Amino acid sequence: MAADWFLIDNSGVGLRDFNTASLIWRYMMHLLLTFLSLFALATAQFGFFDQMFGGHGHDHDHGHHNHQHHHQHQQQQNPSDASYYKSQYEQSVCDNYLCPDTLACVHFPHHCPCAWDDNEEKFEMGEGKRVCISKGGFKPGEAARKIELARKGLL
Repeated sequence: MAADWFLIDNSGVGLRDFNTASLIWRYMMHLLLTFLSLFALATAQFGFFDQMFGGHGHDHDHGHHNHQHHHQHQQQQNPSDASYYKSQYEQSVCDNYLCPDTLACVHFPHHCPCAWDDNEEKFEMGEGKRVCISKGGFKPGEAARKIELARKGLL
């Protein structure tokens, strides 16, 4: 008889050893520890469960946004309809003309600024309107020149 598999009690009767149960217990603990370690690595590396279940974990910067890496809760997302814009528009105070795209208060519609003036060039149309188009090329005013050419049918 192998001493590993049986215990002998005081009376000399062989009892089933608990080594088999302890081996199973140790195996299960190793399996659980391995699973928890892999789960923690996956959560830390990919933020998968935060995104999938709508958790409010860390902000991840993927090069597209300028997020701060703090342990903050994310703010509530804007609605997917125009209700947020409409509420902002209705709360705006302006005695003259309220620009519909920037909510700037100006004297005339063609004085409305471009929403992204670092990237857009404003061109005032002759009908009291203005358009904002992406800046093109390396020279200032090139976008306006192209619009003039297009209006004349030359482009």
